[in-house]
Amino acid sequence: MNGLSNHVTVVTGGSRGIGAATALLCGQNGHAICVTYRERADQAEAVVAAIEDAGGRAIAVQTDTAVEADVTRLFKTVDERLGPLTGLVNNAGIYGPRIRFDALQNADVEQVLAVNVRALFQCSKEAVLRMSTRYGGKGGAIVNVSSIAAKFGVPGSGVLYAASKGAVNSLTIGLSQEVAGEGIRVNAVAPGLTATDMPPPERLDRDGPNLPFGRAGQPEEVANAIYWLLTDKASYVAGANMDVSGGRV
Repeated sequence: MNGLSNHVTVVTGGSRGIGAATALLCGQNGHAICVTYRERADQAEAVVAAIEDAGGRAIAVQTDTAVEADVTRLFKTVDERLGPLTGLVNNAGIYGPRIRFDALQNADVEQVLAVNVRALFQCSKEAVLRMSTRYGGKGGAIVNVSSIAAKFGVPGSGVLYAASKGAVNSLTIGLSQEVAGEGIRVNAVAPGLTATDMPPPERLDRDGPNLPFGRAGQPEEVANAIYWLLTDKASYVAGANMDVSGGRV
């Protein structure tokens, strides 16, 4: 196991896909990891077991990040079981219904914005209260998982999702400037088409070969970018939004 052992990192939505790959990579490099999950307890525990088998420390905490009380409980659990927080990866997100804009219901909009936007505000606030030197913390890093969908708007099937990720981008810019002088670096990664369970398999087959790299990305490739932004190698990077999109810009 490499890296520093005094890092404590929360990865929301860490039971699968990009979140699981990030949790594993950070755990293998000395971070004590808290994996959050909403429903997939078995998958979250499998990630924890893999980290522990490699000699690391990890816990899984059931959390609906769109529920304020759950977020409060999550961070208190991390305080008690892992120690002072140093990193947060805001990865949990949903796509929402793949329909035209004019077919969206208010409930659809509320659900996607609750998970993809409001939850990031709530988790980031808890992280800032712990890591900011303004409140006695020792600094740290926040990485928000956005999407290149925010650039393209995804007409016909994903305007709501794209808009929610546009909000993530704005949050990253504003918060990064607000807390940069308090020892916290805030950045984002913007994955393109990635082989997780979010895009339908037929889209991976159809669109992957048409990307400049000729294929969809792998979760581990996005995780590498997230991990770098958490480390001191990115010590002068804040407010950045790193495309991990196989050359699509």
